[in-house]
Amino acid sequence: MGEDGSWETFALVTKNWSEKVCAKGVDSTMSKQWKVEPHCGRPLGQRFDKNTGDLYIVDAYYGLLIVGPEGGIATPLATHVEGKPIFFANDLDIHKNGSILFTDTSKRYNECRLLRYDPPTRTTHVISDGLAFPNGVELSKDRSFLLLTETTNCRLMKYWLEGPKRGPVKLIAKLPGFPDNWIRSVYFRPPIWMWHLARVLGMRMYTVVSLFSEKEEVLDVLEDKQGKVMKLVSEVREAKGKLWIGTVAHNHIATLPCPLK
Repeated sequence: MGEDGSWETFALVTKNWSEKVCAKGVDSTMSKQWKVEPHCGRPLGQRFDKNTGDLYIVDAYYGLLIVGPEGGIATPLATHVEGKPIFFANDLDIHKNGSILFTDTSKRYNECRLLRYDPPTRTTHVISDGLAFPNGVELSKDRSFLLLTETTNCRLMKYWLEGPKRGPVKLIAKLPGFPDNWIRSVYFRPPIWMWHLARVLGMRMYTVVSLFSEKEEVLDVLEDKQGKVMKLVSEVREAKGKLWIGTVAHNHIATLPCPLK
């Protein structure tokens, strides 16, 4: 916000949140935080509804939530599907009909799934299951299909929502790394445990950004072999001529002039 890029709290995923327990200064995004995540929440994906200004959030511990245009404490929308908890909500996108498509990376029930929440009926449905750690999800411009990343299989997958090709999930690309959330582009980065293992074994691992067209073409690739900009990248978004880059390893957001075609 503003010329100095100042920050303020916009929303909280739970009333349990308190500054004393949940806000730990420069350590708030580091490994120490996992101990309080079940209490404080761990929001992993978010999208604004451009029609209403509402913000939809998926949280690893609190499921799918919504907060109004002015922010505040989010209201839970979906915590279960077909009688089972949504164990690790990961990312989401909003369909033109208002439905929320989001991933559930559930280790407890071994049912990693793509889910749909329908606001008019307030019901949640399973679109596809049996996925391998589904992470980032992105709808096409016309909302006829979506792409999602399978982290552990290092793959980019496609699912048609409309037309004669509707379902099942189709392989689009095998990726040279572990894909995480993405918006327009695909970001891959190794999970923390793999990063530590690589260091022990003397392997070099680094982040890559790839831009795919809706025709499944690779348009551009960015590499940061030395990790000068950011390590353990979790998401990237293109806005106002820049790439905005998020991470789970640092307490800041990085930007780059947008080089993508």
